[in-house]
Amino acid sequence: MRHRIRLERDEGAFLARITPAQAAAHHRALTFLRGRALGATALAVQLGTSPETVDALAARMAGAHQESFEIRLTLGELHVLHSALTATAIAFLERGMFSEEEFYREMNFYRENYDSLALGIVQAASEM
Repeated sequence: MRHRIRLERDEGAFLARITPAQAAAHHRALTFLRGRALGATALAVQLGTSPETVDALAARMAGAHQESFEIRLTLGELHVLHSALTATAIAFLERGMFSEEEFYREMNFYRENYDSLALGIVQAASEM
């Protein structure tokens, strides 16, 4: 998986180029956190937004993308994607220890992929 996304400014927002694997990881992180049924307040603490916004962003990442695509994202949406990637791992703590096997089984990616993708968002933003 390519961990870096390409960002360009686009009239107060950003135009991001997302690979199919990146879209799948974003979608899985968003739908996983949304499906945990922790409530709107807990979701807002984790992702800084409402369940409706998470659902809408997940829908935009959904689908069997065959090639990279461009998507227009606000700064807030970039934050939600970054937060979803980094917040997912804490769901896999068992007795204070991280379960790599459970993470991979549930998320279809390794934690390193999520961490690197989150870092890639920050690095792309820092170059703006």
